[in-house]
Amino acid sequence: MTAASSLPPLAASSRVLDATTYDAILLAGFGGPEGQDDVIPYLRNVTRGRGIPDERLEEVSHHYRHFGGISPINEQNRDLKAALEAEIASRGLGLPVYWGNRFWAPYFSDALREIHADGHRRVLVLVTTAFSSYSGCRAYREDLATALAETGLEGVLELDKVRQYFDHPGFVDPNVDAVRAGLASLRDQGLLDGAHVMFATHSIPTAAADVSGPREALPSGAPVPTGGENEWYAGGGWYVEQQRAVSALVMDRVADEFPGVPWSLVFQSRSGSPEIPWLEPDINDAIEALDPDVKGLVISPIGFVSDHMEVAWDLDNEAVETCEERGIVPVRVPTVGVDPAFVAGLVDLVEERHVAPGGTPRSREALTGLGPWQDVCPTDCCLGRAAKATIASC
Repeated sequence: MTAASSLPPLAASSRVLDATTYDAILLAGFGGPEGQDDVIPYLRNVTRGRGIPDERLEEVSHHYRHFGGISPINEQNRDLKAALEAEIASRGLGLPVYWGNRFWAPYFSDALREIHADGHRRVLVLVTTAFSSYSGCRAYREDLATALAETGLEGVLELDKVRQYFDHPGFVDPNVDAVRAGLASLRDQGLLDGAHVMFATHSIPTAAADVSGPREALPSGAPVPTGGENEWYAGGGWYVEQQRAVSALVMDRVADEFPGVPWSLVFQSRSGSPEIPWLEPDINDAIEALDPDVKGLVISPIGFVSDHMEVAWDLDNEAVETCEERGIVPVRVPTVGVDPAFVAGLVDLVEERHVAPGGTPRSREALTGLGPWQDVCPTDCCLGRAAKATIASC
């Protein structure tokens, strides 16, 4: 069902902060180990407060052990920081870029101390997640608030976070290009007639998905502009709705060259207690359930912004193996990474919020009827209950 221009906007689109002048940018990442000795301490950080013994952590550390204990995410964020610095310099914005992580060095507290020591006081935060969920938005806000308190900089540094950018052109366009290239690869191999596209994103507990985003709904009976058949929004679950909407948009954009290719939204990287319901289907189960006529599969990691550990292991190893067992040719396309359009889009988001005195902010772009998303989160947005069951792999 397509978007109708007469639909009322979501309240999220009205929760906008006035543009102002900032001193610096903080690139906020998840963090990951950078050697075998880092793996267990890192996993302790991620699971702190959950009472998980080191023996259990060692059981889930094999992804990192396989890659020498090194997660690619830190190097990817170093590359993204450098790309942001170059783009910011090319626009003459004069904003230094700092980098801090939730769970590994450089930690948020390290970055905030450095920012303060360099004389900056108003900081705009770019988070390396595009979609709304507790772990993708609210947890970053909470951890930044904790870091401000721990460093004694609460009330001294002012931190504002840019909005979730799932439907910003800078995120959507590189994903369109990637899926188009993946389908072209299958066409070159003579597999287009039996092609399918899977958009993969991180599974989270269904209870956490149900409370993702603000607790508001469109008026009764109003269609959600996700592009899928018979999709209606009944409250809650913005994490899934956003990703379904973007996946549908990507397929609509490639339909000029590849019409009628079936697609699905699938989930990966489940962890935690098996008794807790998580979003399904798992990508491997979904691959096994594909029609026998499917001979080629494009796998798009739509839920991620870089090819970090979950992409490298869960998709490039486990999902590829499942495809091979089924006799399906997989084409795993890249995340947005440091694609110039993505980097430029992030700086566009900065320019929505940062203006020189007397200047005009950039207009807020969004390619689905769900956005542009909010700058300010209400108190009941992305509630954290049940979300803390995860053991992330980044």
